[in-house]
Amino acid sequence: MRAARSGLHYELCMPLKDAPVIEAMKNLSGQFARFGARRIHVFLERQGMQMGRDRCSRIWSAAGLQVPSRKKRRRHLAAARPRSVPTKGRNSVWCYNFVFDSCANGQQLKCLTMVDEYTRECLAIDVAGSIRSKRVIDVLSQLISVHDTPRYLR
Repeated sequence: MRAARSGLHYELCMPLKDAPVIEAMKNLSGQFARFGARRIHVFLERQGMQMGRDRCSRIWSAAGLQVPSRKKRRRHLAAARPRSVPTKGRNSVWCYNFVFDSCANGQQLKCLTMVDEYTRECLAIDVAGSIRSKRVIDVLSQLISVHDTPRYLR
């Protein structure tokens, strides 16, 4: 094996040269957890440590520094919301909704729509300038007398 004797006892001088830079990087990454090698490079230059971006990113990765990944946002709202009842037949689920519109003269119209979810049949549409709760109850009682009582009302 042909190797020079001087190469066998060679000690790297870069770890000694990079030690203060790595220490400064660790301090800065502790202060600014969401900053990566590019932004830390700017802070190091402000502190007077002049170096290129490539050297900074090389030292950053060699030191094992990383920007922590963002935590996923938990969504409890969807799990806590009650599930809708599946429709099994006619008159099992009725739903009602209010729709607003305006005329050419600026008057506002309100429409109460009642729909059977299983058959997709529109049971009633009540249009008026204002629809109070008593009117909703009257429309609902009239529908119950014509059709049958629904199991669920949405």
